[in-house]
Amino acid sequence: MRRLFWLAMGITIGALVVRKLSRAAEKMTPAGIGASIADGLRDLADAIGDFGADVRDAMAEREQELRAGTGLDSPLPTGDQVQLPGRGAHSAD
Repeated sequence: MRRLFWLAMGITIGALVVRKLSRAAEKMTPAGIGASIADGLRDLADAIGDFGADVRDAMAEREQELRAGTGLDSPLPTGDQVQLPGRGAHSAD
């Protein structure tokens, strides 16, 4: 019984090692290397796209803050609300 156990254990370990080595050898073929490079480039493109989207969102948020801070989006004053320099309540007209 012990010999049968060790035989089964050896066959299982041998099969796992062969599968692992086969996968490693497949990755070293030109097709495997090309697939790895393609996956890496795809991941890089996704990361660059995410970075660009984050930058655009931050730009829009900052522009909104600047517009609110400078009053660029507020309505224009009407004619009676406009006060020209030198024409205030102090002038002697």
